[in-house]
Amino acid sequence: MNSASNSFPLPANSHGRSHSQAGLTLVELLVALVISTVIAVAAVSALVASRQGFSTVDAAAQLRENARFATELIRRLGVQAGFDDVSWAASSRVGGDPTNPDPNVTGFNNSTSSASDPSNVAVARTGATSPGYGSDVLVIRYQIASTFPSSGVSDLSMIDCSGNASTVVPVNRDDRAWSVIHVAPSAVDGELSLMCSSANPTTGVISVQPIIRGVENFQVLYGVVGVIPNTAPTGLPTSSVADRYLRADQMTVPGNLMGTNDNWRRVRSLRIGMILRGPVGSFPEGQTQPTLYPLGQAADSSGGTAGSALSSATDPGTIFTPAVDRRLRQVVTFTIHLRNEQGL
Repeated sequence: MNSASNSFPLPANSHGRSHSQAGLTLVELLVALVISTVIAVAAVSALVASRQGFSTVDAAAQLRENARFATELIRRLGVQAGFDDVSWAASSRVGGDPTNPDPNVTGFNNSTSSASDPSNVAVARTGATSPGYGSDVLVIRYQIASTFPSSGVSDLSMIDCSGNASTVVPVNRDDRAWSVIHVAPSAVDGELSLMCSSANPTTGVISVQPIIRGVENFQVLYGVVGVIPNTAPTGLPTSSVADRYLRADQMTVPGNLMGTNDNWRRVRSLRIGMILRGPVGSFPEGQTQPTLYPLGQAADSSGGTAGSALSSATDPGTIFTPAVDRRLRQVVTFTIHLRNEQGL
C-alpha cells in the first residue's frame, strides 16, 4: 500500500497553536487599561466621597454635643445670677459701697477679658480680621449657698464657669463669687475657644480655662425693663419681662456709674448667640459656606422690642462671614430668663 495515501494535511497554523489562543493586540490592551483606570478612579472617588461624608457627619455630631454642653453650662450660670444665700438675703449690707454694689449681670461688647481684673475690666477688640473679633464678654455674680443659716459650710451647689464648686461661704451681704465667659485662643494649641475666667475663693488667684474648643463667635444681648440706651433709668420697673434687648455698650451711662449700675440691675434675660467650628476639612468640598447670624437674621440690637430679630450691621460679630478654611460651622442661639431678683 502506498503510504502517501494515509497521510493527512497539516493545519494552516504550522506551529500547532489554535487561533483562539492568540495574544491581545496593542489596541485591545490600551482599551482594557483605560477601562481599568476609569473603574479605579471611580472607586477611589467613591471612597474619598464616603470618607468626606463620614468626616462631616462626625464633625456635625461633635459640634452638636459641644453646643449642648455650652448651652447647659451658660443656662446654669444664668440661673445662679443674683442668688443670695439665706443668711444674707434679708440682711443689710456690711462693708464695701452699701448703695452701689457691683450688679449681678454685666458685660462688655466686642471685647476680650482683662487678665488682671476680668470681672471689671475688658480690652476692646480691634481689627476685623483678628481672632474672635466681635465676640462679647459676659460677667455673672452670685453668692455661695451654705448648708443652713450661719453654718459656715458650703452646700457645694453653686459652681463657677469651670464647673468647680466653691467651699467658701460669704462673710458679708455683698460678698460674691463671679464667672466671666469670653472667647480667646487656647493656650494649649491656639484654637479659639469659649473661655472661663474665675478666681480661687481662698487665694484669690485668677485662672483662665477653656470650656469648649472651637467657639469663634460669642454674642450677648441683655433683655431689660425700662432702659433707654445710654440713659439713666427713672422710676421703678413695671414688669419682670424684658421689653427690649440691648448691647453691653448701650447699658453704659457716660460719667454716671450709679445710672450705669441701675441699668444693669434691670436685666431680666440674656440672649446668647454662638458660632462653633469643626476641624479643617470637615466642610463638604465644593460647597460655599454661607453667611451666619448668631443672633438671628434681619437683626436689630439698637433698642428694638423683645420679639424682634436680633442682629445688626452696627454690632460686630452679629453678621459673620466665615473664612475660606473648609470648617463645618454651627450656629447656636438661646435665651435665658433670669431667675433671681437683680435689684438692690
